[in-house]
Amino acid sequence: MLRPYRDVLTKPGALAFSLTGLLARLPISMVGIGIVLMISTLSGSYGLAGRVSAVYVIANAAFGPRLARLVDRHGQARVMRPAVAVAAVGLAALILAAVLDAPTWLLYVTAVVAGAPAGSFGALVRARWSYVLDDPRQVHTAYSLESALDEVVFVVGPVLATVLATSVAPAAGLLVPIAAMLVGGLAFLALRDTEPPARPLVLLPDGGRPRGRAVMRSRGMVVLALVFVGMGALFGATDVSTVAFAEEAGSTAAAGPVLAAFALGSLVSGLGYGARQWAGALWVRFVVGIVALAVGVSFFLLVTTIPALALVMFVTGFAIAPTLISGNGLVQHFVRPEQLTEGLTWVVTALGVGVSLGSSVAGVLIDRQGAHGGYLVVVVAAASSVVVTVVSIGALRADSAVVPEADATADVARRSIPAESEACSATCGAAVAGAQIADTESDRRADDALRR
Repeated sequence: MLRPYRDVLTKPGALAFSLTGLLARLPISMVGIGIVLMISTLSGSYGLAGRVSAVYVIANAAFGPRLARLVDRHGQARVMRPAVAVAAVGLAALILAAVLDAPTWLLYVTAVVAGAPAGSFGALVRARWSYVLDDPRQVHTAYSLESALDEVVFVVGPVLATVLATSVAPAAGLLVPIAAMLVGGLAFLALRDTEPPARPLVLLPDGGRPRGRAVMRSRGMVVLALVFVGMGALFGATDVSTVAFAEEAGSTAAAGPVLAAFALGSLVSGLGYGARQWAGALWVRFVVGIVALAVGVSFFLLVTTIPALALVMFVTGFAIAPTLISGNGLVQHFVRPEQLTEGLTWVVTALGVGVSLGSSVAGVLIDRQGAHGGYLVVVVAAASSVVVTVVSIGALRADSAVVPEADATADVARRSIPAESEACSATCGAAVAGAQIADTESDRRADDALRR
């Protein structure tokens, strides 16, 4: 099962950018809970803590896709190096403002400064995989690997933030994210050999901008964003509700292992899913995954003991990673190659918005109805995702047919050719397609030359 992962990780530079990318995205699972733990401890107000955390998430969601668009046009290192520096300074300023009991408005301002330029290193890593790999089967394996590593981040991050904030200092849970984004992020951006080429905007002869289709003008991308908001709400509500369930059962400390079982199920299924190739259409696998996840979480309402909840979560977790992998894979079909980072960032952003929304709504219902009310939010979020997916099957099928999975090799290869014009793009695309048909050494050398 591990051989496909070994094959992609032995590509020149792949292991380095995957590992540094893993460290760089550790903050996504630590900053939100770190803000809540720090501010609630220092101010005694969970309401204020939740609002500041929400401002951070909203700022990241609002500016993330725009930042990704700049990355596609100007390159990862050129855009993200100053962005990472600003994000780290903003988070440090937020810590200082909280510790010094600064005015509330300053907490909000520093949360915006920290969240807006944070970007999505998960999208940057996946964009690199699409650049360095020519075989769509290996891209599938690489995306599966990154989804599994995402689960590692969400298993380790919240636990680490909680331990640091409760046993060291209230602000300690945010110091590790600062170090991770500076060390991991800057090390990742220093790896220039695997960085996808910038695709600058070429103005028309009259000085106007070309009328290319915006990322969110794709029906498939709109469907993905809506479904990922629902999935994020499911995850956010599950976290809060599980803590409440464990507290009601008299063992608050059990919430961590139960949530880890949820992530562990996803980790195992993600590795298994990526180790084999699937014959069915990608959109079909996405739909099946959404339905399976909704069926699994519906059992949350029936369990009455912590061991039973852990078992149900572990089994349900098997539907998470394959669904996320399929969703990220569909992005490659819905957007143009020069918009890949922006497209991937949109789905990550949608997921983050959903997490914030789900945890907030679940918290209100938990105060009124207990953990059962929170799990009701989980079920409603899952059902909403199913409805949106089923109603939009036509859009998913039609848009994913634009770049058929069987022809994805030529498309992935074209991603690495920085076309200077429409004519060059067409010529390069034809050459790559020809190289795919004629499996000769001379054609392979020509294809390599084109990629360079």
